[in-house]
Amino acid sequence: MRIKLDLHNHSCLSPCANDDFTPALLAVQAMECGINVLALSDHNTCLNNPAFKEVCTLCGIFPLFGIEVNTIEDVHVLVLFERLEDSLEFGSYIDFLLPPIKNDPKLFGNQLIVDADGNTKGILEKSLLSTSGISFEDTIEEGLSRDALIIPAHIDRPANSALANLGFLPDLSYTAVEAIRPDGVIGKANGKTIITGSDAHAFEQVGRRAFELDVEELSFPGIKEGLRRGPAIFRH
Repeated sequence: MRIKLDLHNHSCLSPCANDDFTPALLAVQAMECGINVLALSDHNTCLNNPAFKEVCTLCGIFPLFGIEVNTIEDVHVLVLFERLEDSLEFGSYIDFLLPPIKNDPKLFGNQLIVDADGNTKGILEKSLLSTSGISFEDTIEEGLSRDALIIPAHIDRPANSALANLGFLPDLSYTAVEAIRPDGVIGKANGKTIITGSDAHAFEQVGRRAFELDVEELSFPGIKEGLRRGPAIFRH
């Protein structure tokens, strides 16, 4: 079966996202775009994943509970889980490694924890834009040990990417790699399936770089195997 996926999205908990971009708005907009599998991957936190789970259930979307880790090298990595509880546990681990720097909402934006209805439950004070205190390679190993999907993010971006910050993509056991322009990284992805992701920070960005994938079944193992086998199909 062919499914449509968007595995890189933020919510109002990421300081660089719009305050009104709640998990509910993300899921509803993804449903309108015909997306079957959707991930929430806020910067260095998983605290809006509980609300995300509720709204994806209501919208009939298969959720992946994620986080975009910012490593010591300032490289972004998507770590995506099948189970909400596993994402929250990993999120607590990353939170422990984050430096105790307070967010400045006037400079960087708010960090809003919300429920499924979009009501604010709390405001996270620790800055989520800091590097997390874990290396790129250790992020990969830690995520794999927890049976997560591991996807280096936007590897062709001029900042916060493996190619820009490391100079190359290490040959490690990624599930896939994400690029903004897939044709430009062929030969640099170590044979891994190349995908795109919307990296949405506002509702109008949802689905802008979704991709399609052939899978045997709509399940976490099916998605993992589909990503391993590839190829991703782009219809932008």
